[in-house]
Amino acid sequence: MKRLLFALLFVHLCFGQSGKINGVSFVAHRDTISEVHIQPILKVNANYAAIMPFGFIREEVDSSLIHYNTHRQWYGETIEGAAQYIRKLKEQGVSIMLKPQIWIGHGTFTGHYKMNSEEGWQAFETSYRDFILDFAKLAEREKVEIFCIGTELEAFVMARPEFWSMIISEIKSIYKGKLTYAANWDEYAEVPFWKELDYIGIDAYFPISEAMTPSVAVAKKGWQPWKRELRMFSEAKGKRILFTEYGYRSMDHAGKQPWHSGREEESLNITAQGNLLTALYEELWNEPWMAGGFLWKWFVDHDSVGGPLNNQFTVQNKPTELVVQYYYAN
Repeated sequence: MKRLLFALLFVHLCFGQSGKINGVSFVAHRDTISEVHIQPILKVNANYAAIMPFGFIREEVDSSLIHYNTHRQWYGETIEGAAQYIRKLKEQGVSIMLKPQIWIGHGTFTGHYKMNSEEGWQAFETSYRDFILDFAKLAEREKVEIFCIGTELEAFVMARPEFWSMIISEIKSIYKGKLTYAANWDEYAEVPFWKELDYIGIDAYFPISEAMTPSVAVAKKGWQPWKRELRMFSEAKGKRILFTEYGYRSMDHAGKQPWHSGREEESLNITAQGNLLTALYEELWNEPWMAGGFLWKWFVDHDSVGGPLNNQFTVQNKPTELVVQYYYAN
C-alpha cells in the first residue's frame, strides 16, 4: 500500500508541474544575436534554449587549468555573450538552461578526463570551481530557469564525490533556480548526487536500432528497455528526467551509435532522422516522469545552416524541422 501511495503521489507531482521543456541547444556564435535569430526557434514551438558557454583545456600543457571568458573565444562563449543571448531570448519568451561546458584539446572525451595525482586533482578542482561559480553568478543575475553544473564528467564525478557535494552547496548559496547535471547516457545511473538536484539530466544518446533506416515502429520498440529503466530510475530517485541533450544525425544507421559525430561519415538519410525523432517523442514526451529536453543542436544563422544535403545533427532547413515543430506544438 505504501508503495502504491508513493507512486500515485509521484505521478501527481509530475503532472502538477507546468508543461514540457521543449528545448534547443543554442550554439554560441561569434557575434551578438537579435530577434531575427530567435524567430526560427519560436517557429518550431521551442519554449527553452540551452546556452552553452565553453571553457577550454589544453591537453598537452596546463592540463588542470580551464581557460574561459577570454578575448580569443567567440562572443557567445563568454560571460558577456552568454548574458546577451539570455536577455534576448527571454525578451521573446524563451526560458533558459545555462549549461557551461568544457572542451579538451584534440577532442578528448570529457568523461575520460582525470588527474594522475592528488595535487593535480586539487588544481583541477580549483579551476573548475572558478569556472562553474562564475557562470552560477551569471545564472542568478539573469534569473535563468535551470543551471547545469557539469556535462559528461564521469571520471571526475566518480573520483571526487566530496568535491561535487561541496560545489553543489556553493552553487545553491549563489543561484536560487533549478539545478541539473548532464550525465552521459551510460553514466547517469552511477551519479551519486541526484538527490541534491532538481532534475536527472541525461545526454540521451541511447542506442535504439542498428537498421540503416529504422521505421518508427522499430525505433519505438528499441526504446522499450530504456524507457522502463528510465521510469524506474526516476521513480526511485523521486526526480523527473530531463534530456539535457538528445538528437540524431540524418545519416544511415543513425540510431546505432547516436553519439557519433565524426565527419568521415558521408551517407545521407533524412528519413532515419525523422523516424527516430518521431519515435522518441511518441514514446517518451507524454510520460509523467519526463520533463522534456534540448534538441542537439541549433545554430544562430538559421538560413545558412543545415539543409537537405546536411547529414549532421541539426534539423534546421530539413524536413525533420517540421517533425520537431509538430511534436513541440503538442
